[in-house]
Amino acid sequence: MIKTDQKVKFVVVGSGHIGKRHAEMIRRDEEGELVAMIDVRSKEECDAVDFNVPFFSTFDELIASGLDFDVVNVCTPNGFHASQSLAALEAKKHVVCEKPMGLSKDSCEKMIFKALQVSRQVFCVMQNRYSPPSQWIKEVVESGTIGEIYMVQLNCYWNRDDRYYKKGGWKGTKDLDGGTLFTQFSHFIDIMYWLFGDIDNIQGKFADFTHQNSTEFEDSGFVSFDFVNGGMGSINYSTAVANQNLESSITIIGANGSVKIGGQYMNEVEVCNIKDYLMPELAPTNPGNDYGAYKGSAANHNYVIKNVIDTLKGRTSATTNALEGLKVVEIIERIYKVRNEQLDL
Repeated sequence: MIKTDQKVKFVVVGSGHIGKRHAEMIRRDEEGELVAMIDVRSKEECDAVDFNVPFFSTFDELIASGLDFDVVNVCTPNGFHASQSLAALEAKKHVVCEKPMGLSKDSCEKMIFKALQVSRQVFCVMQNRYSPPSQWIKEVVESGTIGEIYMVQLNCYWNRDDRYYKKGGWKGTKDLDGGTLFTQFSHFIDIMYWLFGDIDNIQGKFADFTHQNSTEFEDSGFVSFDFVNGGMGSINYSTAVANQNLESSITIIGANGSVKIGGQYMNEVEVCNIKDYLMPELAPTNPGNDYGAYKGSAANHNYVIKNVIDTLKGRTSATTNALEGLKVVEIIERIYKVRNEQLDL
């Protein structure tokens, strides 16, 4: 445990959009200290000159420097998350791992095993849990206010075009990206799992409408399943939407009423029709991360960093622990197993 009067020292691995956001949120927290950044590119190439900290090209180079630090934030392409998290754990450092935790259940299990061996924490970044509508619906479901769950529909319709899938980049590749559900929509699968638990009896239909020349996997899918805890659900998703993101929404049909949370980033409660229930006024939701030509999920990384610091100082527990991170990966892996079986027919 880190003492209350000590700053938590962070190293950010990967200095792209998300890595720089982590670095900025660390810098803004009075109990956090950014002590180094790592990227295969130079500080100038990463546009990270503003972060006045040592810049290394590899993790081994950082370790050889003898620099003191507590936490490694892994913000690199998806396919590197597990191996780089394992390297940090081998060095007996805590890990903050961007989504997805890995690209296979097996790789996530190795991370959890190593974390237990060295008595270190693995925090998985699922920042949509901090959005006011997410916090509100969690209480509504767990309290039984909406009653027995009958049906859940998750719709994720986004735009990702050639501005996003640049030639020679990692996005769109099986090895480093992993697939649409891993990169674009794992946040929303996490919310579904967080609310309703595991799924079974998965069926699906998949297509690649507009990305045949830019990705190595599908861009769209209809997936149906049963919840282990009762009720049935579906995920309908696409990155083939023209021009801009359309919506990320969840519709819940329960015994006592129905709820729909919509907007582009599951950021607005559009319907709350629950018997004898008056919905409270919610705080405004942070906007989606803005990457210029496209937008991502809610900009809640400040809450992630705060939770890491509070957990390491013994004040609370991880908002998204490693087992939950693994379960999201496993659910996506099982959905993609259905897709792969269809391709083999």
